[in-house]
Amino acid sequence: MKAFLLGLAAAVSLSACSSIIEGTSQEVAVNTNPPGAMCRLEREGTVIATIPVTPAATTIKKTKHDITISCEKAGFQTATFMNKSDVAGATVGNIILGGGIGWAIDSASGADNKYTSPVNITLVPAGVGGPALVRQNNAAPVLQMKPVGS
Repeated sequence: MKAFLLGLAAAVSLSACSSIIEGTSQEVAVNTNPPGAMCRLEREGTVIATIPVTPAATTIKKTKHDITISCEKAGFQTATFMNKSDVAGATVGNIILGGGIGWAIDSASGADNKYTSPVNITLVPAGVGGPALVRQNNAAPVLQMKPVGS
């Protein structure tokens, strides 16, 4: 019985593990090539942060919603990157050890989410025909098409 109570106390104390380990906010670093771009971070159509000059970082509140990062610099096309909300590493341990209570607390606070950081964005010179390239963490560039006439 004593072992059971100790185990139960440990599980309860680890509830909301992601809230304790990961926190409810996160720093997102944005690098552009070339540097010196102005970037906006938007979530659900609302600007949640602005980076006046890259490279730089900003702290944002974590949620289950993705963030769109748009960067602009004179003489270059606007580049956009979708930073997807992903599951934080401590969430798995929280579900195993803390059960549903801890996960519910972390989910409500956003602590069970995380975003990619740093984000690396390559800006394409204006007037160059073709899509903007977005490169993330040394991965192959992702093409981003712009509608004709925009």
